[in-house]
Amino acid sequence: MSLFWRIFLLNAAVLVAAVLLLLGPVTVSTPVLLVEALVIGVGLVVMLVANAVLLRIGLAPLARLTRAMTSADLLRPGSRAAVAGPGEMAELITTYNTMLERLEAERARSSALALSAQEAERQRIAQELHDEVGQTLTAVLLHLKRTADQVPEPLREELHQVQETTRGGLDEIRRIARRLRPGVLEELGLHSALRALAAEFTAPGLTVRHHIAPGLPELDDKRELVVYRVAQESLTNTARHAGARVVDLRLEPGPGGAVDLVVGDDGRGIGGAPEGSGIQGMRERALLIDAGLTLGPSADGGTEVRLRVPATEGKTV
Repeated sequence: MSLFWRIFLLNAAVLVAAVLLLLGPVTVSTPVLLVEALVIGVGLVVMLVANAVLLRIGLAPLARLTRAMTSADLLRPGSRAAVAGPGEMAELITTYNTMLERLEAERARSSALALSAQEAERQRIAQELHDEVGQTLTAVLLHLKRTADQVPEPLREELHQVQETTRGGLDEIRRIARRLRPGVLEELGLHSALRALAAEFTAPGLTVRHHIAPGLPELDDKRELVVYRVAQESLTNTARHAGARVVDLRLEPGPGGAVDLVVGDDGRGIGGAPEGSGIQGMRERALLIDAGLTLGPSADGGTEVRLRVPATEGKTV
């Protein structure tokens, strides 16, 4: 029975009952007596309450569906509305759940393509920085050195300063290229890449401590890249926004053979601040490998990012 006919028949039943009462034991005098007015008033209240209760029961599945639609987030997949109610109500909820599954699958595919294109573009830019800009600055340094050896003494000190500035720019370009394309990840693996990442972010006022547990399940290249990028983004957010003094980066075993990446700091925490593009990017990367990403307060009062990666079958390292 459709929702329209259910509501219509419920209201009709209440009205028919009221008419039968008026035609039967309930009568109205002219003028209306106080007792009759009380009976009619009570009857009206009973009809309204009965109608409200019946409509509330009948429309409850729609209210639950509305709450599920409001709270749906494609970056946190898996949430579904409970299928309840008769007839087209259950069919509507089932259709919504099916649509949500399709949207999550399409978003996962589009995110995978976008992130793959992003990684390819990062590698291209890093290669050009290394091959073009890096080599050009190296040639400039060599030319400055030859020139400094031939110029008079008063100009030699200025050329040395230019050399140091150029050398600093070259080091910065190399650092940017390493962040764009983590060569140490490709050459030495995840563990060495995370140690190098921790050392890179350690600076005056910020200490990054790392601990990598032995005997962890081996991850494939795709999972290793996601773990590295999440760690990199977490450390970047901490250095920029947290005001932290100490950051702990851990790679440790999780339940069911999973691997947990944990980045916790002693900064000011995220509080009620909305998630920015960096955190959303981490969630999208986590979805690519069916990993779980959670953010919450750390034991030191700051922020803790936890990435739980389901391990691929293979040996431990």
